[in-house]
Amino acid sequence: MRSILRKYAELSSGPGNRALTVLIGLVICLSVSSALNAADDSETYESESGEASFTEEDITVYKHRFCFCCKDWIEHLQHAGMSPAVVNRGDMGVIKSQWAIPQGFGSCHTAVWRDRYVFEGHVPARIIRKFLANPPEDAIGLSVPGMPEGSPGMYDGGEFEPYNVYLLLPGGDYRFYARITRAEDGESSESPKHSSSE
Repeated sequence: MRSILRKYAELSSGPGNRALTVLIGLVICLSVSSALNAADDSETYESESGEASFTEEDITVYKHRFCFCCKDWIEHLQHAGMSPAVVNRGDMGVIKSQWAIPQGFGSCHTAVWRDRYVFEGHVPARIIRKFLANPPEDAIGLSVPGMPEGSPGMYDGGEFEPYNVYLLLPGGDYRFYARITRAEDGESSESPKHSSSE
Protein backbone atom coordinates (compact mmCIF):
# COMPACT_ATOMS: atom_id res chain seq x y z
CA MET A 1 0.00 0.00 0.00
CA ARG A 2 2.85 2.39 0.83
CA SER A 3 4.48 1.80 -2.56
CA ILE A 4 1.18 2.56 -4.31
CA LEU A 5 0.81 5.83 -2.42
CA ARG A 6 4.43 6.76 -3.19
CA LYS A 7 3.90 6.11 -6.91
CA TYR A 8 0.66 8.12 -6.74
CA ALA A 9 2.52 11.08 -5.22
CA GLU A 10 5.21 10.92 -7.95
CA LEU A 11 2.66 10.84 -10.76
CA SER A 12 0.48 13.58 -9.34
CA SER A 13 3.43 16.01 -9.02
CA GLY A 14 4.16 16.10 -12.76
CA PRO A 15 2.60 18.66 -15.14
CA GLY A 16 -0.50 17.65 -17.16
CA ASN A 17 -1.16 14.52 -15.06
CA ARG A 18 -4.49 15.62 -13.58
CA ALA A 19 -6.60 12.91 -15.28
CA LEU A 20 -4.12 10.17 -14.37
CA THR A 21 -3.99 11.48 -10.79
CA VAL A 22 -7.78 11.35 -10.46
CA LEU A 23 -7.91 7.84 -11.95
CA ILE A 24 -5.24 6.46 -9.61
CA GLY A 25 -6.93 8.14 -6.63
CA LEU A 26 -10.24 6.53 -7.59
CA VAL A 27 -8.65 3.06 -7.86
CA ILE A 28 -7.06 3.44 -4.39
CA CYS A 29 -10.38 4.55 -2.86
CA LEU A 30 -12.25 1.64 -4.41
CA SER A 31 -9.61 -0.85 -3.17
CA VAL A 32 -9.78 0.46 0.40
CA SER A 33 -13.60 0.52 0.31
CA SER A 34 -13.73 -3.07 -0.95
CA ALA A 35 -11.38 -4.26 1.82
CA LEU A 36 -13.48 -2.52 4.49
CA ASN A 37 -16.71 -4.02 3.14
CA ALA A 38 -15.17 -7.51 3.19
CA ALA A 39 -14.20 -7.02 6.84
CA ASP A 40 -17.74 -5.85 7.68
CA ASP A 41 -19.24 -8.93 5.97
CA SER A 42 -17.08 -11.32 7.99
CA GLU A 43 -18.17 -9.67 11.23
CA THR A 44 -21.80 -10.26 10.29
CA TYR A 45 -21.37 -14.02 10.66
CA GLU A 46 -19.00 -14.35 13.60
CA SER A 47 -18.48 -12.69 16.94
CA GLU A 48 -15.12 -11.14 17.82
CA SER A 49 -14.05 -14.42 19.40
CA GLY A 50 -14.64 -16.23 16.11
CA GLU A 51 -17.63 -18.17 17.49
CA ALA A 52 -20.98 -18.35 15.72
CA SER A 53 -23.26 -15.47 16.61
CA PHE A 54 -26.79 -15.88 17.96
CA THR A 55 -28.75 -12.67 17.46
CA GLU A 56 -32.36 -12.47 16.31
CA GLU A 57 -31.02 -12.35 12.74
CA ASP A 58 -29.13 -15.62 13.28
CA ILE A 59 -31.49 -17.97 15.11
CA THR A 60 -35.28 -18.28 15.07
CA VAL A 61 -37.32 -20.52 17.35
CA TYR A 62 -40.67 -21.74 16.02
CA LYS A 63 -43.10 -22.89 18.71
CA HIS A 64 -46.75 -23.14 19.63
CA ARG A 65 -48.07 -20.09 21.49
CA PHE A 66 -49.13 -22.06 24.58
CA CYS A 67 -46.05 -24.26 25.01
CA PHE A 68 -44.45 -23.40 28.36
CA CYS A 69 -41.47 -25.76 28.14
CA CYS A 70 -40.56 -24.03 24.87
CA LYS A 71 -40.46 -20.72 26.73
CA ASP A 72 -38.22 -22.31 29.37
CA TRP A 73 -35.86 -23.62 26.67
CA ILE A 74 -35.71 -20.16 25.08
CA GLU A 75 -34.74 -18.76 28.51
CA HIS A 76 -32.00 -21.40 28.63
CA LEU A 77 -30.67 -20.08 25.30
CA GLN A 78 -30.86 -16.50 26.56
CA HIS A 79 -28.89 -17.37 29.70
CA ALA A 80 -26.29 -18.91 27.37
CA GLY A 81 -25.88 -15.63 25.48
CA MET A 82 -28.22 -16.37 22.59
CA SER A 83 -30.98 -13.94 21.59
CA PRO A 84 -33.33 -15.85 19.30
CA ALA A 85 -36.27 -14.45 17.42
CA VAL A 86 -39.45 -16.28 18.47
CA VAL A 87 -42.26 -17.09 16.05
CA ASN A 88 -45.50 -18.62 17.32
CA ARG A 89 -47.03 -21.07 14.85
CA GLY A 90 -50.15 -23.19 14.96
CA ASP A 91 -48.84 -25.41 12.15
CA MET A 92 -45.61 -26.78 13.59
CA GLY A 93 -45.95 -29.86 11.39
CA VAL A 94 -45.27 -27.68 8.35
CA ILE A 95 -42.00 -26.39 9.87
CA LYS A 96 -40.87 -29.91 10.71
CA SER A 97 -41.70 -31.09 7.17
CA GLN A 98 -39.74 -28.18 5.66
CA TRP A 99 -36.68 -29.27 7.61
CA ALA A 100 -37.25 -33.01 7.02
CA ILE A 101 -37.32 -33.93 10.71
CA PRO A 102 -37.48 -37.76 10.70
CA GLN A 103 -40.53 -39.54 12.07
CA GLY A 104 -40.09 -40.02 15.82
CA PHE A 105 -37.44 -37.28 16.11
CA GLY A 106 -39.78 -34.32 16.50
CA SER A 107 -40.35 -32.25 19.61
CA CYS A 108 -42.41 -29.25 20.63
CA HIS A 109 -40.23 -26.52 19.06
CA THR A 110 -37.84 -26.10 16.16
CA ALA A 111 -34.91 -23.65 16.05
CA VAL A 112 -33.36 -22.64 12.74
CA TRP A 113 -29.90 -21.05 12.46
CA ARG A 114 -29.49 -18.77 9.42
CA ASP A 115 -31.76 -20.99 7.30
CA ARG A 116 -28.90 -23.46 7.26
CA TYR A 117 -29.11 -25.71 10.34
CA VAL A 118 -32.04 -26.93 12.42
CA PHE A 119 -32.10 -27.74 16.14
CA GLU A 120 -35.14 -29.79 17.00
CA GLY A 121 -36.33 -29.95 20.59
CA HIS A 122 -34.53 -29.33 23.86
CA VAL A 123 -30.94 -29.35 22.57
CA PRO A 124 -28.58 -27.82 25.18
CA ALA A 125 -27.04 -24.48 24.18
CA ARG A 126 -23.51 -25.80 24.71
CA ILE A 127 -24.21 -28.66 22.29
CA ILE A 128 -25.51 -26.19 19.69
CA ARG A 129 -22.25 -24.24 20.07
CA LYS A 130 -20.20 -27.42 19.77
CA PHE A 131 -22.04 -28.38 16.59
CA LEU A 132 -21.67 -24.96 14.97
CA ALA A 133 -17.96 -24.80 15.86
CA ASN A 134 -17.37 -27.85 13.66
CA PRO A 135 -20.48 -28.99 11.75
CA PRO A 136 -20.15 -32.59 10.56
CA GLU A 137 -20.18 -32.97 6.79
CA ASP A 138 -23.67 -33.20 5.27
CA ALA A 139 -25.36 -32.57 8.63
CA ILE A 140 -28.50 -30.46 8.66
CA GLY A 141 -28.73 -30.13 12.45
CA LEU A 142 -29.43 -31.85 15.76
CA SER A 143 -32.45 -33.34 17.50
CA VAL A 144 -33.46 -34.25 21.03
CA PRO A 145 -36.57 -36.32 20.29
CA GLY A 146 -39.62 -35.85 22.51
CA MET A 147 -39.25 -33.94 25.75
CA PRO A 148 -36.73 -35.74 28.03
CA GLU A 149 -37.13 -34.79 31.67
CA GLY A 150 -33.40 -34.07 32.05
CA SER A 151 -33.20 -31.61 29.13
CA PRO A 152 -33.06 -27.79 29.36
CA GLY A 153 -36.58 -26.43 29.62
CA MET A 154 -37.81 -29.70 31.13
CA TYR A 155 -35.47 -30.43 34.04
CA ASP A 156 -36.75 -29.08 37.36
CA GLY A 157 -34.15 -30.52 39.74
CA GLY A 158 -34.05 -33.84 41.50
CA GLU A 159 -32.80 -37.04 39.90
CA PHE A 160 -31.35 -36.50 36.43
CA GLU A 161 -32.42 -38.70 33.54
CA PRO A 162 -29.75 -39.00 30.78
CA TYR A 163 -30.82 -38.54 27.16
CA ASN A 164 -29.37 -38.61 23.65
CA VAL A 165 -28.79 -35.95 21.01
CA TYR A 166 -28.95 -37.12 17.38
CA LEU A 167 -27.29 -35.74 14.27
CA LEU A 168 -29.81 -35.06 11.49
CA LEU A 169 -28.71 -35.93 7.95
CA PRO A 170 -30.33 -35.38 4.53
CA GLY A 171 -33.04 -37.75 3.38
CA GLY A 172 -34.44 -38.34 6.88
CA ASP A 173 -31.31 -40.18 8.02
CA TYR A 174 -29.73 -39.67 11.44
CA ARG A 175 -27.02 -40.95 13.74
CA PHE A 176 -25.95 -40.66 17.37
CA TYR A 177 -24.22 -37.38 18.28
CA ALA A 178 -23.93 -37.15 22.10
CA ARG A 179 -25.21 -38.65 25.33
CA ILE A 180 -26.10 -36.03 27.94
CA THR A 181 -25.29 -37.50 31.35
CA ARG A 182 -25.68 -34.45 33.60
CA ALA A 183 -27.99 -31.50 33.97
CA GLU A 184 -26.92 -28.15 32.56
CA ASP A 185 -25.28 -26.18 35.36
CA GLY A 186 -27.69 -23.27 35.52
CA GLU A 187 -27.12 -22.64 31.79
CA SER A 188 -23.50 -21.78 32.58
CA SER A 189 -21.82 -24.80 30.97
CA GLU A 190 -20.59 -23.15 27.81
CA SER A 191 -17.39 -25.04 26.99
CA PRO A 192 -18.08 -27.68 24.36
CA LYS A 193 -16.80 -31.13 25.17
CA HIS A 194 -15.33 -33.38 22.54
CA SER A 195 -16.30 -36.81 23.81
CA SER A 196 -19.47 -38.61 22.81
CA SER A 197 -20.68 -38.53 26.42
CA GLU A 198 -21.69 -35.04 27.47
